[in-house]
Amino acid sequence: MTPDARPSTPAPVPTAAPTGASGGAIWSRVLALPLTVLAVAVGLALVLYTAPSLLLLFAGILFATLLDACTRGLGRVLPIARAWRFALVTLVFASLAALVIGWGIVRLPAQARMLMQVMDTQLGVLEGHLESFGIELFGPGGRQDLSHLLADPGRLFGHVQYAVSGAYAVIINTIVIACLGLFFAGAPGAYREGALILVPRAARPRVRAVMNEMGRMLRSWLLGQLVRSAVVAVVLAVTLQFLGLPGAPLLGAQAGVANFIPYLGPLIAALPVALVAMPLGLSTLAWVMAIYFAIQTIEGFVVAPLIQKGSVDVAPAWTLFAIVIFGALFGAMGVALAAPLLAVGRIAVLRFYVEDWLKDRPGAAPSAS
Repeated sequence: MTPDARPSTPAPVPTAAPTGASGGAIWSRVLALPLTVLAVAVGLALVLYTAPSLLLLFAGILFATLLDACTRGLGRVLPIARAWRFALVTLVFASLAALVIGWGIVRLPAQARMLMQVMDTQLGVLEGHLESFGIELFGPGGRQDLSHLLADPGRLFGHVQYAVSGAYAVIINTIVIACLGLFFAGAPGAYREGALILVPRAARPRVRAVMNEMGRMLRSWLLGQLVRSAVVAVVLAVTLQFLGLPGAPLLGAQAGVANFIPYLGPLIAALPVALVAMPLGLSTLAWVMAIYFAIQTIEGFVVAPLIQKGSVDVAPAWTLFAIVIFGALFGAMGVALAAPLLAVGRIAVLRFYVEDWLKDRPGAAPSAS
């Protein structure tokens, strides 16, 4: 065969794609963005509508995290099966709750009533002083019931809770949170794997690793917050008792509970302390407030860094922003849960969006342009 010879068989000509397939691909690209936007909008609307119930679910997860952390910690000193350790932790928590409820039934009503009377009287005095300068402390409507600051629990069981009292709703919500925490902490692996069924099989190891990271972060944050709150409550109660303030244990307890809310909680708890100290004189009020803020400053800048060594790496401005937004949307429950929700959301965004979608992993070389 000469070099100029060519094979007699003609080269295959690429066949054109069917018109229907090409049209379907074009329509899928055209409809992808609107359908995605619609799905996101529907998801956000559903989350906002069911937010009170979702917040209760997250509170139950936090309680389960606490039970699980105690069960894990008990395993270091008591090497028995996890089921027995969990049962022991549950028994201890139930006994403590029974003791607190018993003490509250006997002692709490009288102290709370006395503190409310003192604070109501001092609010009236303060309101009168400010009115002399033309300042309306509570606005044109005057002082109102503060129950509107509580989160709306009406969507937990439909419209039924709109007809019940606030105290009954709080009890029901507490029972729901406790039951959710017990169920989740009893078999955390089973519930996690049950949720992973909804994820594609190839992505399950990655999602499982991120969920485990969220669990470790929540355990560290929650235990740290509880220790910090307990330190503030005990130190402040002893200090106020030494200074002669009435209801010092209750004031210390409310300051410890409020300290669970980062940054904003100590400011909220300062008002009842100041109102109770006002009748004792200006000098006592100044000493009490100076000691209160000194305790909070030492706790914030000395105790907190030692307890929570970078467990939640969220900037303070973002935390305050989340507290304000969640408080405006969902009331007291949103304020209390804003910090852990922000921390969990930060991990999800970093892992799934920044690292997986944008491929911006730590130590990865930048792509050549």
